[in-house]
Amino acid sequence: MENLRKMPLFKGLGDADLAVIADISVKKHAEKDAHIFFQGDPQEAVYFIESGEVKIYRTDANGKEQVVTLLRDGDMFPHVGFFRKISYPANAMAVVDTNLVAIRITDFENVLLNNPQLTMTLYGVMSDEILDLQDRLEAQILNNAYEQVVKLFLRLTRTHGVQEKDGFVLVKTPLNNSDLANMIGVTRETVSRTIRQLKEKNLILPQEKGTYLIHQEKLTEELLGV
Repeated sequence: MENLRKMPLFKGLGDADLAVIADISVKKHAEKDAHIFFQGDPQEAVYFIESGEVKIYRTDANGKEQVVTLLRDGDMFPHVGFFRKISYPANAMAVVDTNLVAIRITDFENVLLNNPQLTMTLYGVMSDEILDLQDRLEAQILNNAYEQVVKLFLRLTRTHGVQEKDGFVLVKTPLNNSDLANMIGVTRETVSRTIRQLKEKNLILPQEKGTYLIHQEKLTEELLGV
């Protein structure tokens, strides 16, 4: 039950409510590069990440991949499909060895019906997701490719960043430049070129693969000044 208490969605619940959720929870393990579910499969469960990272992505009719988001410890997915039968709207793949908590969607729906506080918290999470998607859509419409890459790195500082010294934030992500490009609909070359430009300005310092030191304040100023 303690692992559930660490999940942001369940933080406000008491022991009795947590015990109910623990009774309907199943622990699962997904090895690196294993799929948890595929786009179009009937939605049977919701998942919570106990440890690890999960990539949510979609594929179009031509097989082109669009990375929707990268999820970490405590995150829930998917955020849709409650009280109606739908298919999974995207693919979910473990990008590192990942431990999960799975709850059948019908069981979770019953918990929501009996716990208004949890339902309101879930609606708050869903609202945040909608706002994030709106921001990303707005960026694709209003910002050029350089600005989109800058915004992507700023978003990563918020979702994957750890504060370091001298104003830098350490971001560790298993995504390569192609994955980053697919998140915002630009080319890999655009991401690579922008990273080089930001490195020359001492705004982003690439470290080992998938790791960046990012000066969040100065990168924000760069975005406002372009």
